[in-house]
Amino acid sequence: MQTFSQLGQADQTINKSRFIARAKRCEDERELALFLRQFASEHQTAGHLAYAFRLKTVDGIVARFSDAGEPTGTAGKPIMQMLDGQGYVNCCVAVVRYYGGINLGTGGLVRAYGGTAKQAMEQAGSLPFIEMVQLKVSTSYKRVDELTREVQKCHGEILDKHFDEGVHFLLKLPIDAARLIQAKF
Repeated sequence: MQTFSQLGQADQTINKSRFIARAKRCEDERELALFLRQFASEHQTAGHLAYAFRLKTVDGIVARFSDAGEPTGTAGKPIMQMLDGQGYVNCCVAVVRYYGGINLGTGGLVRAYGGTAKQAMEQAGSLPFIEMVQLKVSTSYKRVDELTREVQKCHGEILDKHFDEGVHFLLKLPIDAARLIQAKF
């Protein structure tokens, strides 16, 4: 599995219709919804906003797409096929269309939406997907620096700290590192 390494964008005009795509890594449904709302608000006069996404959840992979009023299977489905075929997770690709007055037909729409999405995905690049988990860890004040170094070493993140008799952390860590840190602290 892989995910996007950065934001990717593409813009092309096909038979007077303009297609603009954006590919983004989204860690959860909240971030995904925010991305789609923001993209839609930037392109309020566009005729269609097709999208596809795949998210890894505790229940498995959630995958959905929308053709946004285009003929069934001509907009969101080709985007989903690329995400699925290349094994992307925690990713969303959205494509808006500004209608240019010329009907493209079903084959033309599939090529236009799919091609624009592919360009945005290529620009976004890829990196291996590493599953992350949240972990609560409590430690003494003496071991705070040691724990902080361990979190940095495994490319984790400290989400929250709480101080009382000890120090209580909420961490976001790669799943393998979480097991090691939990055993160590």
